[in-house]
Amino acid sequence: MLKKKKYNVAIVGATGAVGKEMINVLEERKFPVESLRLFASERSAGESMTFMNQDLVVELLQENVFNGIDIALFSAGEKISLQYAPIAARAGTVVIDNSSAFRMNPDIPLVVPEVNPDAVLKHNGIIANPNCSTIQMVVALKPLHDKAKIKRIVVTTFQSVSGKGKEAMDELFEQTKSLLSFGDVKVEVFPHQIAFNCIPHIDAFLDNAYTKEEVKMVDETKKIMEDDSLRITATTVRVPVYIGHSESVNIETEEHLSANEARAILSSAPGVLVYDDPGRNIYPVPVDAAGKDEVFVGRIREDESIPNGLNLWIVADNLRKGAATNAVQIAEILIRHTQKR
Repeated sequence: MLKKKKYNVAIVGATGAVGKEMINVLEERKFPVESLRLFASERSAGESMTFMNQDLVVELLQENVFNGIDIALFSAGEKISLQYAPIAARAGTVVIDNSSAFRMNPDIPLVVPEVNPDAVLKHNGIIANPNCSTIQMVVALKPLHDKAKIKRIVVTTFQSVSGKGKEAMDELFEQTKSLLSFGDVKVEVFPHQIAFNCIPHIDAFLDNAYTKEEVKMVDETKKIMEDDSLRITATTVRVPVYIGHSESVNIETEEHLSANEARAILSSAPGVLVYDDPGRNIYPVPVDAAGKDEVFVGRIREDESIPNGLNLWIVADNLRKGAATNAVQIAEILIRHTQKR
């Protein structure tokens, strides 16, 4: 990528929930955009979207559209990424991909800027954005890992419906409205009713009885933290919340780390906001994290069942830090490195 003052940027999947948030984040963070092009499928091409007070027409995604584009933020699903990201990379575009298509490819960096920013520089045209649940967890755990070395992680997630996209958000709305009107519930997006319910099933089940979402959290955490010795187990649950993923995380460390020490470490950690005063009912909840880029951490307490254990409650906006903001932060590292050369 050439050294420039401003860059030609594209968003693939611009009309989706994450794509829309990418547009917002680029504007909010004053990313040096020379031009922004928006791409989507035939269903959405032709729509108008606003960036920096300009109306932009969404274009149809095709193979020949990437010439002259410096950075492309992809959020259109694994199938589209597998087809178009290599084409974009061959055209000289650096792709930051939000799907699971390339995350575990050993030749493609998987990056959370607060955790492994130097990995950005190892790219060969494609950089992977991690799973939303993985991102918020590693942002909170990496500073503790650096201090006391985490041996084991047990995580249960409580993930909002926006993680599955706009149709899932619409289904929660329609089901809630129907139930409050004593009507029938229509189930289409999720395997069960999501309104007033919890579903311990995100993505497909595998032969070992874990879901793909749970395995993603295990494998991605080891890759980002660059530590294959970590022992991790996960249970992922979909809950009737619109925006914001929550996680109950238990860690076991090699060295003892008190709750107060963990609070102090996290209070100065990049991207983390400690929100922890339970006596005053202060702890992270999704509605407080929505629209924000920080990873909120609270309910920090020692696990009294083992010598070196801690419990944490971690909450973040899955559309922003869990996707759009993380991708734009990766792009910021990329251009900083380019401008230094």
